[in-house]
Amino acid sequence: MTTPQPSIASLDPLPRQPIASSRHCLLFLANSPQSDVEENNAPEVAEEVEVSADAGSKGQMSVLDALKGVLKLSLMHDGLARGLREASKALDRRQAHMCVLNEACEEEAYKKLVIALCSEHKIPLIKVPDGKQLGEWAGLCVLDREGNARKVVNCSCVVVKDWGEESQERSILLNYFQTEQ
Repeated sequence: MTTPQPSIASLDPLPRQPIASSRHCLLFLANSPQSDVEENNAPEVAEEVEVSADAGSKGQMSVLDALKGVLKLSLMHDGLARGLREASKALDRRQAHMCVLNEACEEEAYKKLVIALCSEHKIPLIKVPDGKQLGEWAGLCVLDREGNARKVVNCSCVVVKDWGEESQERSILLNYFQTEQ
C-alpha cells in the first residue's frame, strides 16, 4: 500500500498566481496572508511595462541601418556569400541580388574584380567604410553572453543571394538602388 506523495504546490506556504505575462517576462504575485483586522480582498496588481525595440527610432532609417537589417535577415536564411571566393562565385553565376564591398580593402585587385563583376552583370553594389563592421554584420564574429560581438573578423566582400523575407529594410535598399542609378 503506497501513500500518495504531497505535491510541491501543497508544500509552498505562499501559493503563487501568474498575474501578467509578456514575451519577455512572467510576473508572479504571492498571496500574502491577510490579518484579521483588514478585510480588504482586493488583489495586489503589479505594473506591466512593454518595451518596444523600435520605440526610440521614429525617424527615417539610414541606408547603413537598412543594410545591417538586410544582412541579418539574409544570414538567418542562409543567403549570404562571405569572402572574396564565395562572393566572386555567386557574382559570376548571377545568383547575387546585391553586393557589399569593403572600401578599406588593401588589395586593389580584389576591389577591381568585385566592381567589374557587379558592373558586368548589373548587380547593385554598396561600399562600406569599415571591414570589421561588415564582418560583424555578416556574422563573422563570436557573441558573448550579453550579445556583444567579440573576435570580429575583417571581411572584404559580402553578397546577398537570398533576401530572406519581406522587410522594410529591403524596400529602403531597393529604393536607394533605383534612385542611385
